[in-house]
Amino acid sequence: MKKDESPPEKITQDDKALSSPEEVIENDTHFPKGRIRAGLVLAIFGYLVFLLGARPSLFNLDRSRVIGFVQVSVFLIGLGIIVFGSYLTLNALWPPGKKSIAADIGSRLVSTGYVICVFAGMADIFGMGSHRLPDVFFGPLQAKGVAIGMATIALGFLLLIRYKAPEDGKSKPAKQKKRNQTKEIADENDS
Repeated sequence: MKKDESPPEKITQDDKALSSPEEVIENDTHFPKGRIRAGLVLAIFGYLVFLLGARPSLFNLDRSRVIGFVQVSVFLIGLGIIVFGSYLTLNALWPPGKKSIAADIGSRLVSTGYVICVFAGMADIFGMGSHRLPDVFFGPLQAKGVAIGMATIALGFLLLIRYKAPEDGKSKPAKQKKRNQTKEIADENDS
């Protein structure tokens, strides 16, 4: 062996750990799994509460032909729990302080959509609907308002999704980092 040549590289434990694809993915993405699970459980619980308000006949609790104040209140609370759980889940996919502008706009659209749903669903209670208290029921105009609010929430969630990794040194795949390190070592040996 010549004096200038360096000995062959020894494979370290770190290199072995980075060689399997499962561990490359695991090392590249550090998502807070507890927050994601909690958000998903909250969203599923909210869906059950939403169903209880929207379709009480599924639970053998239907006592009226019209959708009244209690049902509207329950499905709006369920919708709020769904929105909060889903927001927690999607927000956990972003690293702290690295949200894009679209994600910030999306989080505001989600909250705006929920406010639209509440005001459209409770229009009779707030005195803006066509029916006065105590004859409150969920009419077709209120249903359209809640549908518009839900569409706004859905648009906000689409903007809140993290479609690609942020552009910093920490987000490079482990294999690419290993190639860069090997290339740097080869460049040092050439000089």
